[in-house]
Amino acid sequence: MNGAQALLQTLADAGIEVCFTNPGTSEMHFVAALDTEPRMRAVLALFEGVATGAADGYARMADKPAATLLHLGCGLGNGLANLHNARKGKVPVVNIVGDHATFHTQYDAQLQSDIETVAKNVSPGFVRTSQSTAQLGQDAVDAVQAARGLPGQVATLILPADVSWGEGGVPGRLPAPSAAPVADDATVQAIAQAIRASRKCALLLGGQALREPALLAAARIAAQAGVKLLAEVFPTRLTRGAGVPVVERIAYLAEMAGVQLADIEHLVLVDAKAPVSFFAYPGKPSYLVPETCTVHTLAAPEQDALASLDKLASALGAGQASPQLQPAARPDRPRGMLTAPKVCKAVGHLLPEGAILIDEAITSGLMLGAMTAGCPRHDLITLTGGAIGQGLPNAVGAAIACPDRPVIALIGDGTAMYTIQALWTMARENLHVVSIVFNNASYSVLNVELERVGAGSGGSKARAQLDLDGPQLNFAQLAQGMGVHAVRASTAEDFAKALEYALATPGPHLIEALVPESLAGAKRRVLPWLLRSLPSLPRPVALALKRKIAP
Repeated sequence: MNGAQALLQTLADAGIEVCFTNPGTSEMHFVAALDTEPRMRAVLALFEGVATGAADGYARMADKPAATLLHLGCGLGNGLANLHNARKGKVPVVNIVGDHATFHTQYDAQLQSDIETVAKNVSPGFVRTSQSTAQLGQDAVDAVQAARGLPGQVATLILPADVSWGEGGVPGRLPAPSAAPVADDATVQAIAQAIRASRKCALLLGGQALREPALLAAARIAAQAGVKLLAEVFPTRLTRGAGVPVVERIAYLAEMAGVQLADIEHLVLVDAKAPVSFFAYPGKPSYLVPETCTVHTLAAPEQDALASLDKLASALGAGQASPQLQPAARPDRPRGMLTAPKVCKAVGHLLPEGAILIDEAITSGLMLGAMTAGCPRHDLITLTGGAIGQGLPNAVGAAIACPDRPVIALIGDGTAMYTIQALWTMARENLHVVSIVFNNASYSVLNVELERVGAGSGGSKARAQLDLDGPQLNFAQLAQGMGVHAVRASTAEDFAKALEYALATPGPHLIEALVPESLAGAKRRVLPWLLRSLPSLPRPVALALKRKIAP
């Protein structure tokens, strides 16, 4: 058995069933060894960012890691953005990066680079270069253990070519996982006392705490003690819909998040971090928790969030409380000229039971949450690290993890172009993914940020860096060129008809929604002024404006 064969057997024995690949010369023995391991599915991506984003989407839905296979430091660099998103989402990925043979590195060949330094950006907890074929199996075990523990992480194993082709490979054996720690008694009692003493408390839920069992435990606490339930702004995976507890996501815009948090006296973190603004803005705070609020940590990312919530519920006598659940409701079928809110309305009107909804629509998806809140139960995946180009690759991975569930990915036109190659993999693997691309010919969110950050509205050269209308992209033709059935829609009727067909017909589909910008013209000009005014407005007015702009 050579090293590559031992590595693949180790991964398969550990329950890793899928490897998303973009290989090169140094990885050829791994590629050849794929035929010796029938338990491993190999999925080719035409760009490394698709492979890494697909591994992320797979792990979010399968609750276990996938592997990637990348070519040297340059290939790792190409996949870095979506590994960053996985790191921020605490998603387990086993990242295998080929390297030159150990005896070849001394010659500084054209593709030689410092792979470990590149990897540490996304794998701060585990980066290892395997030094021998005999040790490779144990190295793989250590990587899998690091990836799948709490919190989940990207574990990068660097595989020199001679370690891969060398004989004498020994598969490693993964030990049984140990139970994650639970919040200690003193922490639980202190938080319970704070909740009893104040009616202005909130649980901020993230990570593991946004799955249904943990949401139910949190909702029982809310029902018993009057606690507000909040979710992090970009959840890794959020279970939602009819019959699931209601939880309010923190707003992306810092000014609106400030309105949500303004009267909170005690903020309890459950697998989440205290809210901060995405970017720094002149004269505005970066840390969004009010100075009058005390922050408590019930469960850190390495702890069991569900067990910790159950323990707090027991301390508050909330074990038998009846949680508030989202009632079933759907929006009507939209009509007339197509707009981004009408696209979201059509999705809410037609969303099937058990769907996986991927939101990378940026400004065009502002109404998605409101339009789908009462739909049949579904899972929502969002842009955890803010590095665009995640949505289409996530859809690939989610569809492979859950082949019996429809996947709907809502994608902005700018972000779609980062990883458009994912469409080819959808066609090659015949995945039932419906990709909805909002074509408003603009980096709309950056036009908003230009004014929010205090840089003004910009002149002709500045505005040209933020539009996509010369030439205008045709996503339907791009998709068809990669083997995906695709149509364009400019009316709500045509869009709804296309979505019905796509949901009912197996295989990949793309619907290009030709829409105007959601935030343009007078709306864009007034938004910065409105956001600046929020802190000075009466709280009910500020909350009403927040719900109007970003429900």
